[in-house]
Amino acid sequence: MSSSLERLAFSQRLQQALNNADHSPSSPTLLAREFNLHFNGNPVTAHAARKWLQGESIPTQEKLRALANWLDVPADWLRFGTLETPKESDLAQSPTDIKLNAQLRQLDDHHRALVYEFARMLVKNSKGK
Repeated sequence: MSSSLERLAFSQRLQQALNNADHSPSSPTLLAREFNLHFNGNPVTAHAARKWLQGESIPTQEKLRALANWLDVPADWLRFGTLETPKESDLAQSPTDIKLNAQLRQLDDHHRALVYEFARMLVKNSKGK
């Protein structure tokens, strides 16, 4: 994938994550303001946020991790469109978990991300009750 396509794909995932987290993907100023509230490093400008939203640049790894944490998405999905591979400690799974994981692996990255977002929303809603 070329650099411009990578940046565009990142931009689309960022906008999707912002929408899913009930934040506007259309305002670089609001993105910069909200991001800076969740980031301990040097603040980003609205200009930098606009470049992320327009697919002109991708944030540094440190900023990407902060974005992912703030928006409650996996950092590797936000950057690359893939979901994290399980850690060795997560490998002790029930037969149902193994079957579900096998089915998830059969999905393309886009559909896996949709399943992840659906599960995230279910967990978020169940915590509010």
